[in-house]
Amino acid sequence: MNSRTLRLVLLVSCCHALVHVYELSLASVEQLVAADYGVGTQVTGPLGTTLRMPFGLGALAAGWLAGHFGAKRLLLVYLLGCSLAACLAAVAPGLAGLFAAMFLMGSFASIYHPAGLGLIAHHTTPENRPMALGYHGIFGSAGIAAAPFIAAIVLDSGLTWWQYYLVLAVPGVLLAGLLGWRLPHEEQAAAGLENGLAAGDEDTARWGAFAILLVLTMSAGFVYHAVLNFLPRYLHEAGLNPEGTGSVAHDNYLTGVVLALGILGQYGAGRIARHDTLERLLTFIFLGVAAALFWMALAAGPQRLWSACLFATLFFMHQPVFNSLVAKYVARRQRSLAYGVSFTLGFGVGSLGSTFAGFTSDFVNHITLGAVSLWVVILAAVLWWKSRRSPGVHTPGN
Repeated sequence: MNSRTLRLVLLVSCCHALVHVYELSLASVEQLVAADYGVGTQVTGPLGTTLRMPFGLGALAAGWLAGHFGAKRLLLVYLLGCSLAACLAAVAPGLAGLFAAMFLMGSFASIYHPAGLGLIAHHTTPENRPMALGYHGIFGSAGIAAAPFIAAIVLDSGLTWWQYYLVLAVPGVLLAGLLGWRLPHEEQAAAGLENGLAAGDEDTARWGAFAILLVLTMSAGFVYHAVLNFLPRYLHEAGLNPEGTGSVAHDNYLTGVVLALGILGQYGAGRIARHDTLERLLTFIFLGVAAALFWMALAAGPQRLWSACLFATLFFMHQPVFNSLVAKYVARRQRSLAYGVSFTLGFGVGSLGSTFAGFTSDFVNHITLGAVSLWVVILAAVLWWKSRRSPGVHTPGN
C-alpha cells in the first residue's frame, strides 16, 4: 500500500475508532444507569437495542446518501451528530430522555460504516484491500476497547456517568475539525490512483453470494450485540476484583483488556487474508468463535476472563474478511449502498441480541450464541463451496 492510500485509510479509521466508542458508551455504564433508575436488565437490554438498532437500520439510508452527496459530508454529520447526542444524554430528563438520546446517537453513528468503508474500498485494490481493512478494523477494535477504559478512567476520577457522556462529546468535535481540514487533501492525493485501481478491481456483482453474506452478517451481529452489551456484567462474576465484591470501574478495565485483544484478531486476519481464500478463512474463524462461546457458557470464576479473551480475539478476525467479501461480491459503484445494507442487517436486526441477552441467563445466552455461530459456519462453508466451483468468475447474478 502506498503512503497516499495509507494516510487516507488511517484518517478514515480514526472515525471508525470513535464510532465504536459511541456504540459501546452505554454498555460501559449500563450497571450505573440501572442502579440510578432502579431498573434491571429487562430495561437496559431494550435501552441497548434503542442505541444499536438505529445504528444498523440507518446504515441503508446512509449508504444511499454517501453515494449521492459524498462521504466527507456524511462523515462530518456523523461526528457532530454523535457529539450532540452525547450532550443530550448528559442532560437527559429521566429514563425516557435517555432512550431518546440513545436513539439519536445510534442514528448518527449509523452513517459511519457505509461512508467510511465505501471510501476505503474505492481507493484500494483487491490485493491491498484486506490489509487496508485490517488497519481499519484495528482502529475499530481499539475504539471498542477504549470505550470501557474511558468509562473506567472517568468514573475513577469521581465523575458521574452523565459527565462521562459530556467527555465523549469532545473527541467528536475535534475529529470533525481534523477531518474537514485534512480529508480533501488526502482524497485529492489518492484521486490520481483511481484509473489504475479500476483496471485491477472487479466491477461486476455476485448477488447470490452477497445474499448469503447478508444472512451471515445478521447472525454474526446478533452474537456481537448479545455478548458485548452485558460483557462487564459477565466479567464481574470472574471474581478478579481486588476487594472480592467488584466495581463498575474495575469491570470496565477487565472489559477493555478483553476487547483490546480484538486488535490482534483484526491485524492477524488482515495479514493472512488473501482475495482467493476469504471464504475459507471465514469458515474456520467462526468454528473457533462457536467453541469460545460454548466455553463462555460453562466458564466460572477466572475462566470467564480467559474464555472472553478467546472470543474477542477470534470474533474480530471476521470483520476485515467480511468487509473484503462485500467488495469482492459487489461492483465498485454500488459498494457504499452494499455496506449500508449489510450493516443494516448486522447492526440493526442483529441488535435484537441485546434484548435477548437481557432476558436470558448467561448459560442460555452463550449456548444459544454458540449454536448461532455454527449456523454462520454453515453459511461461510456454502460461500467457500461456491468460490471453489467458480474461482475468479464474477458475473452478475452468479
